[in-house]
Amino acid sequence: MGQKEILFVCHECDALQVVPAVEPGHDANCLRCKSHLFRNPRGGIDKPLALVIALMIAFVIANLHPIMDLTIVGVKLSTTITGAAYIFWQSGSPELAAIVWLPSVLIPGLIIAGLFYVLFSIRFQRNWPYTKPILVLIGRLQPWGMMDVFLLGILVSMVKLAALSSIIVGIGFYAFVLGVLLYAATLASLDTHTLWEGLKGLQSQTDSRDEFANG
Repeated sequence: MGQKEILFVCHECDALQVVPAVEPGHDANCLRCKSHLFRNPRGGIDKPLALVIALMIAFVIANLHPIMDLTIVGVKLSTTITGAAYIFWQSGSPELAAIVWLPSVLIPGLIIAGLFYVLFSIRFQRNWPYTKPILVLIGRLQPWGMMDVFLLGILVSMVKLAALSSIIVGIGFYAFVLGVLLYAATLASLDTHTLWEGLKGLQSQTDSRDEFANG
């Protein structure tokens, strides 16, 4: 999606300036303080949309299949991420269950679903309802999506359990690792300004069609 010449206010120095068209893969910087304004990502919406679709697949697999299989004194145990949180809940530790499940499953899941909804709407000119509130919600939830922190916790647990049990890494673990990488790549490929401009363009097209139909 091409960038047009726009008026832009720098978030650092509040300078109002006309920003010319930015070539794909390049950044726009403030004329006064040289701070970063926005980036016109190479590939437009197609790249983050492809990444978020791959991320959705990895995320679903990671939550349906066991992370690891443990054998302790002849007893075999296996669980998913949600299953691990449920064990904490059953043992009377709902706060630990929330710490495990919210930042590793619920919040990333909402972010991924919201991104797919917004990106698909922009890419295919759907103008679906509530795209703007969803995009605002995604921005507020991003600091709380901690899949990478949970992955680190899994690795530490595996190291400690290795001396006490036999561990077989499950499909869910590999999918979760892939999901963490895709999650980071998806967020890195996004530019908030590009998304808002895309939504603004959809709204303008809808208003024009409505005026034409009423005229």
